[in-house]
Amino acid sequence: MNDRAPAPGGLALVQALVNTLDIGAGTDELDTETGRARFGLAPGEVAAARELREALRAACLAHAGHAPHREVRPLGDLLAGAPLLVRVDPADGSARLVPAEPGTLLSRVAAAVAEGLAAGTWQRLKGCESATCHWAYYDRSPGGRGRWCDMGVCGARAKMRAYRARRSRRPS
Repeated sequence: MNDRAPAPGGLALVQALVNTLDIGAGTDELDTETGRARFGLAPGEVAAARELREALRAACLAHAGHAPHREVRPLGDLLAGAPLLVRVDPADGSARLVPAEPGTLLSRVAAAVAEGLAAGTWQRLKGCESATCHWAYYDRSPGGRGRWCDMGVCGARAKMRAYRARRSRRPS
């Protein structure tokens, strides 16, 4: 929906999953074989993937200071079912969390969130303020106060609505 660069590292997976639903158009990539293949999902795994997606969307909205778009199962409850392992590189001693079950979407997302937490990037993955969008975007603004996925679309619409509201309140 926008021209922003994808989120860094594993958060790109989280961003891509959240953005499989286009609220404005009413389309869901997980309804298609191509969309499911992109995440390695079998048709029977779609309901769980949607639940995970909406919990991630709620977290992204919270990062931007917005209320959840709807009631969802807490992300922490979902991620608790995804075991992670600590992998230590023998060459340099660096460590990272990796999925214990790398084939499952839940484990890959849990590892991506853990990576984002460790890198300090998780809080910058946000949900667009526009109720007809809620697209996930990575906020690269210096102050980390971005509100919309795309200033040229969602941001411009919001600012125009605010301008019109102010103008309509002015005495003639």
